[in-house]
Amino acid sequence: MDIAALKDDIVVTARLRGRDLSFHTTWGLFSPKAIDEGTRLLVEHLPIHADDDCLDLGCGYGPIGLAMAASAPGGTTLMVDTNVVAVRYALANAQRNGLTNADAQLSNGFDDIDPARRFDLVATNLPAKVGRELLAIFVHDAHARLRPGGRMAVVVISQLRPTIERAFEDVFGNADKWKQGRAHVVMGAVRQE
Repeated sequence: MDIAALKDDIVVTARLRGRDLSFHTTWGLFSPKAIDEGTRLLVEHLPIHADDDCLDLGCGYGPIGLAMAASAPGGTTLMVDTNVVAVRYALANAQRNGLTNADAQLSNGFDDIDPARRFDLVATNLPAKVGRELLAIFVHDAHARLRPGGRMAVVVISQLRPTIERAFEDVFGNADKWKQGRAHVVMGAVRQE
């Protein structure tokens, strides 16, 4: 096994929302060899407006956030992750793709995001093992940081749809299935007031 070669960046190119994007990534980050099916399903079915301020919660190397930034050139996109390596790659990938309206920072959910900052769209590919407690925190905090009419979008494995629906209904008072894929579902909720 060539250890030096394994330490080289992995380069992933993908067409997301009609735009070709290039991502550098590395072992240890989620789905380093290709954009995973759930992420792709989420990205392609997000309701993004050209001037939206977006948040990618748990950004990894940045495919969701950078697709949002490319689709909302009149807004800003913040990508956050708890992993310093992920944030470093997301920042470099924003520069690599010329997306000057995208930024990345370390944050455990919303904990380290400027409390005055508000969003029009919060999106996340939630791991199946996230747990109901962390899901409840994310949904509650997203609702608090969305502008009226703002949307939260989550992609999960299909078996978790009832859990996401309950969490959205409890906090937002609404929940919709935006897209059903082969193994994943994109769920959304809108902040009404």
